Amino acid sequence: MKWRRLIPQVLTYTAVIVLVISTVAPLLWLFIMSISSTPELTAVPLHWIPHQADFSRYGRLLTFAAHSAGEEFILAMRNSLAASFSATAVALLVGIPAAYSFSRMPGKRMKLLYAVLGTYMMPPVALILPLYMVFGALGLLNTVAALTIVYCTILLPFVTWLLKSNFDAVPIEIEEAARIDGVGLFGVLRHVTLPIAKAGLGTAALFAVLLAWDEFFYALLYTNDLRAKTLPVAIADFAAGRATDYGIISAAGILTAVPALVIAFFLQKTLIAGLSAGGVKG
Repeated sequence: MKWRRLIPQVLTYTAVIVLVISTVAPLLWLFIMSISSTPELTAVPLHWIPHQADFSRYGRLLTFAAHSAGEEFILAMRNSLAASFSATAVALLVGIPAAYSFSRMPGKRMKLLYAVLGTYMMPPVALILPLYMVFGALGLLNTVAALTIVYCTILLPFVTWLLKSNFDAVPIEIEEAARIDGVGLFGVLRHVTLPIAKAGLGTAALFAVLLAWDEFFYALLYTNDLRAKTLPVAIADFAAGRATDYGIISAAGILTAVPALVIAFFLQKTLIAGLSAGGVKG
């Protein structure tokens, strides 16, 4: 019967529509808030569509004037970029050989991997005081270097586990053929394994950057001025004054989301392939 065939299709399309609306609607409303005037944002009943679009807040955030919201935003973006990409680079540099060793020589080493994952599962609040004391003793408080180190503790277990699953999906026979031809271990990893698992590598890098980009808890505790403050903390500071400008907070949220959306857009194929490859084995 036709209606029995249509029910799965209707349910599928309905689920997709609900997913798209729940994902896009908050961003759309954030953008509308960013171009609405203050009276419209505080009006009762609420004005869903602004009478006149006001893009001046974006100009204020992208203007590098002393002691302005733009200065704080731009410097915070610089710090976020530095901490996120530095931590991701270190996590990949360490995680690639670690994941490869766990994949090709599991045995008792898997216990070590589970121990590393155990530290990833620990609540961040448990590490606040020890890390604060260490950074204070080393003079690293309120620095991007401190955030990079902290983010590595978050990213490294995740990157190692994800890459291990992708390395498991690479046929070992291909590596053995390269070894017979005289290629060394690091040559096999560089010229054989990594090119085959490049989708998983891109996925790990994407998730690592996004995790570090959105991190708020440690950045709030270990930074206190523009030398190391990141975007999530800077946006929170915009709401800390007596008169909160919801429009500029919304504009800052939109601008903060742009780099992540651009990266995700260009790596979407890599993301799907990497997650699929990682789900084959492991």
